[in-house]
Amino acid sequence: MNLYLLKRIQLTVLILVIGLVAFSADNKGLKDVFQGKFYLGTALNTRQITGKDSASVLIIKQHFNSITAENCMKSALIHPEEGKFNFALPDQFVEFGLQNQMFMVGHCLVWHSQAPKWFFVDGRGDDVSREVLINRMKTHIETVVGRYKGKVKGWDVVNEAFLDDGSWRESKFYKIIGPEYVKLAFRFAREADPDAELYYNDYSMALPGRRDGVVKLVKELQKDGIRVDGIGMQGHCSMDFPKIEEFEKSILAFANLGVQVHITEMDISALPNPKDKQGADVDSRVDYDAELNPYTNGLPEEVEKAHAKRYQDFFDLFVKHQDKIARVTLWGVHDRQSWKNNFPVPGRTDYPLLFDRNLQPKSFVKSWLSQTSFE
Repeated sequence: MNLYLLKRIQLTVLILVIGLVAFSADNKGLKDVFQGKFYLGTALNTRQITGKDSASVLIIKQHFNSITAENCMKSALIHPEEGKFNFALPDQFVEFGLQNQMFMVGHCLVWHSQAPKWFFVDGRGDDVSREVLINRMKTHIETVVGRYKGKVKGWDVVNEAFLDDGSWRESKFYKIIGPEYVKLAFRFAREADPDAELYYNDYSMALPGRRDGVVKLVKELQKDGIRVDGIGMQGHCSMDFPKIEEFEKSILAFANLGVQVHITEMDISALPNPKDKQGADVDSRVDYDAELNPYTNGLPEEVEKAHAKRYQDFFDLFVKHQDKIARVTLWGVHDRQSWKNNFPVPGRTDYPLLFDRNLQPKSFVKSWLSQTSFE
């Protein structure tokens, strides 16, 4: 072999090695940064589930090892008419998760919002009886959970049953069945898939009232022999709500019940909100006001730094309590798709997620990815 050919081979090998190293670095994901601590998840919308948003799909595969159905499994969409189920999109969601070996969460089985209107009324439009609503709830849960038995590993069984002060939300489920509807929902889900993890999920869980209400509920369920595997703390946060200290108190209070803590629906709004609209009640809306939409052309440097620190503080908290937290799920992939652009004020430009409108990781995310492990 002549010297020229040898050098060409050596150069080719060097280029291949450099390329492999670059490929490996480029394909390191956030899921790798938090490996061994907790699952890192995101919610999938229709375009991502179907693959039409191919750029987001690449991010999802690289950075996340858990997925949640953002909308397609909510009862109004999956069960639009009595006796008729629409499994087309949920089936694709599940297939995506199986192909990519992801921990899948079904969201959500029982929720007062985005429930089909027929669920609560008879042919005359009057409220159905307690027995009828229980049977409808049982059929819905058995059918949905049963279809994905052994595939969907966790279910948000009941969503948002409490108000800020810890009192019961007087939803149709509550008014017709009474507080027992939660116990029944967990029982039906357990019967449909004994091996699935079952969660209670709610927002503003750092508020003492909600915290105490959920603790009381879980203790009552446990006393009645109903197994609750985890509590989902929705992470819909802003720059000043909730206080980190109060969020930590809730993590500890829920963990003391002997259940997993899941940080769900995580996003941090960078925009100012009316003080009475700090929660995530989807029925709570505020008319558009330009003063509430100050960053239409991007975040000022000082706000961007503060937003990055806010995320850092929360993830520092999650890592601190990694022995209690099983999963952290972002409510979306990138800023452009986030529901926060339209809630609680429609038509705003918000920056609540880890990837920007150009689908690029934000500066603090790049910093995380540069680390061997989160520090």
